[in-house]
Amino acid sequence: MRTIQTVTGSIQPDALGTTLTAVHITDLQDGVYYANLIFDGGVEVSARPSDAIALAMRMGVTIFAEEAVLAEAGIPIADEQENEVERFREFLDQVSPDDFNTTG
Repeated sequence: MRTIQTVTGSIQPDALGTTLTAVHITDLQDGVYYANLIFDGGVEVSARPSDAIALAMRMGVTIFAEEAVLAEAGIPIADEQENEVERFREFLDQVSPDDFNTTG
């Protein structure tokens, strides 16, 4: 018996009479990620994560990841906006109205 693997990224959910509502990255085992496509009515279909993410991007749906996956593979990224707000607060703590007095 021969198994044919569907190229999930080429699926057109609307053509199947269903709507893709989300993509879930569900697991990470031995460096291999696992994902599910979530369709209306709660139907879940296993998919390769790369195909699932491509489909989510094309369909404009949200991509979720399990906390365990994020804990293992997530990379913290400094929130530049938060850093900028903190620098502005420090500036405000050190400045006085007299600093803006311009005589000309």
